[in-house]
Amino acid sequence: MFAGKGVLAVAAIAMLTLAACGDDEPRLMNLRATTDGPDEFGILPPKALQMPNDLTALPEPTLGGANLTDPTPEADAVAALGGRLREGTGVPAGDGALVNHASRYGRTAAIRQELAAYDLEFRRDNKGRILERIFNVNVYYKAYEEQSLDQQAELARWRARGIRTVSAPPPQDGE
Repeated sequence: MFAGKGVLAVAAIAMLTLAACGDDEPRLMNLRATTDGPDEFGILPPKALQMPNDLTALPEPTLGGANLTDPTPEADAVAALGGRLREGTGVPAGDGALVNHASRYGRTAAIRQELAAYDLEFRRDNKGRILERIFNVNVYYKAYEEQSLDQQAELARWRARGIRTVSAPPPQDGE
């Protein structure tokens, strides 16, 4: 009888150990789709069809080319916010002074790769305890707690200095 319980205990420990070691890429925020259905946010409706004023002004159709009714969410967002789309690559002429000022202390060309490597190391070090991983517990907020900003304390600090915070709710009585 004791041998049977020992075998079950060893099997359970082995299963827990294997389950804990299975994920190579640590995920602190456990968000997963529960179905194999389509991604609702990945579907973009086409733009409305319009009759142009001059049919000769239409571009020549190209195989695999862009269509006038193809969705362009980034361009639409830029236009909605009052911006202009940038043609080509590089820094626009009007932003040269801003870029020079922002990089006055130097810049690292591979900053994205460096930050990705640091973040991967951080997520591996803070991926949660074994039972949190087995039961798919979200450990994101606990892992990044030291790096988060206390919004209410920061709002109180700005208000104590007399600085207007127009995007924050008005202070309650006693604040």
